[in-house]
Amino acid sequence: MLKIFIVILLLGLASAALAPVIAAKCPAVQKEKMRTTVKRFRVTAYCPCQKCCGKYADGITASGHKIRFGDRFVAAPLEFRFGTSMLIPFYGTVEVRDRGGKIKGDRLDVFFDTHQKALDWGVKFLDVVIFEAENVA
Repeated sequence: MLKIFIVILLLGLASAALAPVIAAKCPAVQKEKMRTTVKRFRVTAYCPCQKCCGKYADGITASGHKIRFGDRFVAAPLEFRFGTSMLIPFYGTVEVRDRGGKIKGDRLDVFFDTHQKALDWGVKFLDVVIFEAENVA
């Protein structure tokens, strides 16, 4: 019984020690430091195939991310840093992990595993929520 009490006590101390680290990474805690904006985009889709990516069809995004099955991310214009989160209707909240030759201005490209899924997405004009970190001086 004493052993169980000690283990529970140690687990409690460990979780209390980790709480500040976990809280610092939690988006809900960081709300004061995040700026959200809504912007309308022309959202198309692509996959890692030769047709979509041409000579860049090597499975690695412009940010250096190695694409894995099931990945979801977005290619965005240079004005958005890699890692910027975006809430894209019908797709979800994802990070900017890629660029594209035609992705300029009010255009985004969402990533799909297969060419057929990318074709099925088509072209959508959507209001996207952008979550950007405030510049803290």
